[in-house]
Amino acid sequence: MFAPPSPSLPRALPAEHRERLMAAAREVSFPQGTRLFEEGGRADRFWVIRTGTVELDMRVPGRRPVTIERLGHNELVGWSWLFRPHVWHLGAEAATPVRAYEFDAASVLALCDEDAELGREVTRWVGEVVAHRLHSARIRLLDLFGPYGAGAGAAG
Repeated sequence: MFAPPSPSLPRALPAEHRERLMAAAREVSFPQGTRLFEEGGRADRFWVIRTGTVELDMRVPGRRPVTIERLGHNELVGWSWLFRPHVWHLGAEAATPVRAYEFDAASVLALCDEDAELGREVTRWVGEVVAHRLHSARIRLLDLFGPYGAGAGAAG
C-alpha cells in the first residue's frame, strides 16, 4: 500500500446503518485484469471488497496509467457516485481476482434520502475516503514526478 488503509465499512458506519446498507448489496466477482471503471465514465455504482486487490489508477498524458493506490479487504471502491457530476475521477482494475459487494448508487441514494441519519453517516464515510484518496494521490504523484523523496512523509 502507498498509504494507510482508508476508512472501511465495518469501522465507518454504526451497525444499524451498516446493516441497512448491506441489505442493498449484491455479491459480485471480477477476474484479475478486469476494469471496474474508467476515468471520466458514468459513476452509477460502488463496491466494498471482500477478497482480492483493486488498483486505482490515473491517466497521465504521454504515459501509461499510474497506480495511485491499492485497495483490499473491506475497502470502498468508488466514491464519485455520491457527488455530482457522478463521473469517475480515477480508473480501477482488479489486480487479483476480486470478490466484492456491489451497490447500485441510485438505490443507496434513495435510502439516504429516506433516512437523513443514514445519509449523513454514508456521506461522512465517503468523505473520509475521498480525503484519504486525495492525500494518497498527492504523495504518489510527488513520488513519481517530484524531486527525489518529495512524497515521503508529505502532509495533506
